[in-house]
Amino acid sequence: MLFTRVIYPLQPGFPMNRQPTPAYVAFESDRRIAAGSLRDVAHAAKEELDRHRNATILIFDGMTGSPVDIDLRGTVTDVQARLPKVAVMPSTVGGIATPRSPGRPKLGVVAREVTLLPRHWEWLARQPGGASVALRRLVDEARRSGEDRDGVREAQEAAYRFMSAMAGNRPRYEDAIRALFANDPVSFEQSIATWPTDIRNFALALAENAFRHDRRPIQVDPGGITR
Repeated sequence: MLFTRVIYPLQPGFPMNRQPTPAYVAFESDRRIAAGSLRDVAHAAKEELDRHRNATILIFDGMTGSPVDIDLRGTVTDVQARLPKVAVMPSTVGGIATPRSPGRPKLGVVAREVTLLPRHWEWLARQPGGASVALRRLVDEARRSGEDRDGVREAQEAAYRFMSAMAGNRPRYEDAIRALFANDPVSFEQSIATWPTDIRNFALALAENAFRHDRRPIQVDPGGITR
């Protein structure tokens, strides 16, 4: 079984254009040994443990940065049979779960009561397209703004979880955490610059969405770190 190791570049000005963060990542000590689906990562982790009985292996969720508890006893088949199932959430409309039918999803308008003050209705009536169009536009803008804030917070928390588990005793760990939550990508990179390469690169990958400014495209060197 072949696992491709992706090296994420370290670039002044952070962050970087890169491939999506893998679903799961396994580390043996400071070294990343596999990345991909939970099934494939568990397979690689079990093989590594069979080769090195004293190995310390940790598996992380590539989205949340949380450790994933996997029982590596028995054979590869035993390990994979015990893997946690991934829940699939049904689609919902108005808070009620509805089955997803084949084909193109239906697009429609749902009528609901909205209570506003007279000045609100007057303002909406003056907007291009009328009240309904204006309300939909306002809701969409609020959703996008909220999603951006949520994405930043989730990225911060994901990086924090991983760094706490893998780098809590590393030099300048506290400086890195402060920079992460202060939205300071330059200080963040500087603080983790001496960490082991695989730990540093995965921390950068998890933290990318926490840093919204100063994005600059760079070239990725598949053989190492791009500076």
